[in-house]
Amino acid sequence: MPTTRRPFAALLAATIVSTTGNALTELGVPWFVLVTTGSAARAGTVAFCAMAPVVASSALLGPVVDRAGRRRVAVVSDLSSGAFTCAVPLLQAAGELRFWTLCLLMGLAGFCHAPGDTARAALVPDLAARSVMPLGRAAGLYDGAARCAGMLGAALGGVLITSFGPSRVLFVDAGTFAVSAGAIALGLRGIAETCGSPETQAPPGVYRAHHTYRTYRADLAEGIRIVLRTPLLIGICTTSLAAQGLDQGWSTVLLPDDVRTKLGSALALGLLETLFGLFAFVGALLFSAYGHRVRRRRLYAVSFLVVGAPRFLIAATTHSLLPLALMMAVEGLACGCLNPIVSATVYDTVPPRLRSRALGAMTSAALLVTPLGGLATGYAVGAAGLDATLLAVGALYLLVTLVPAAHPAWRGMDAARVRER
Repeated sequence: MPTTRRPFAALLAATIVSTTGNALTELGVPWFVLVTTGSAARAGTVAFCAMAPVVASSALLGPVVDRAGRRRVAVVSDLSSGAFTCAVPLLQAAGELRFWTLCLLMGLAGFCHAPGDTARAALVPDLAARSVMPLGRAAGLYDGAARCAGMLGAALGGVLITSFGPSRVLFVDAGTFAVSAGAIALGLRGIAETCGSPETQAPPGVYRAHHTYRTYRADLAEGIRIVLRTPLLIGICTTSLAAQGLDQGWSTVLLPDDVRTKLGSALALGLLETLFGLFAFVGALLFSAYGHRVRRRRLYAVSFLVVGAPRFLIAATTHSLLPLALMMAVEGLACGCLNPIVSATVYDTVPPRLRSRALGAMTSAALLVTPLGGLATGYAVGAAGLDATLLAVGALYLLVTLVPAAHPAWRGMDAARVRER
């Protein structure tokens, strides 16, 4: 295998551009709905319609990613998402955009985009090997690129919406998907590892017509089976599921309400979110540089404890900005290590030919209860009050974060690291 870092650099560039587009969508579409309809309920409905298909396609399309080839799926995914996103301002300009059409287009864009995310993540180990780069470092750089793009997209989206309006921002969003597709198509051209493994390919089609459903069902079951038969992967799925739900309640209800009632400043909320994102990016970079020198389980367990309960306790017991800002910075630094550790562990544990299927199944499992987190937390605040809910959710989070340190299955993180070395 010839050694070169250009394909991995192309993957990082595509990830930055594509994730920036996602951030523009997350800002531009709700703002577009609020400006054109004035209804917060409709904005929430569109957000749900965009999120639910992501969970479904992450779980169901993993076999297609493995069989069709990750490079091909990443390109088609970006082009399809860009086309559906671009259709929104075009229909609006023509006076033909209806609310149900907007919901449908956002759902289709989300459904098409999730396989592209899975395909890019599944490409990391092969391109890291071609770059002669430690897998932990590659995973850290990949996660750092995504976090950097998220911050860039949020800042850029606010400026573009203010300057040009939400509909024109969606044109820019569609353009980012086209650029990402071009980076993958040209930067990864001619690399055998990006075309799918021989065990999963069935040319000339993705699935042969006479046994399409049977083969697809067997492929899907094989990916789910590898997760269910590996205690470490089950542990990662269950803790991620619980953490994602609790985090959704924190970011959509608890933190905004705490800042509004105690600090009374939207600027303070923006500062806290920026601090978290910035230090999470720094944490991912630090892990990419030094993470291969430490035990994964120990670092993950400590980082998970830092990310969990402390912020809820500080938010419930303080009425000033400084303690919460310091906690958000420390939390972001620890959070930047978590995703690269999980990714590197999955890469080391799952056979290459099943990688996309396993990643898709684990992503959908982690996101399964996310839409309900904010809803349940909002009802809890209304019933018990803000500070009581903060303490209760923090206690639940503490129980979740103790699992990696207490359960023996998590020793597999260090076993996977030994196999990589």
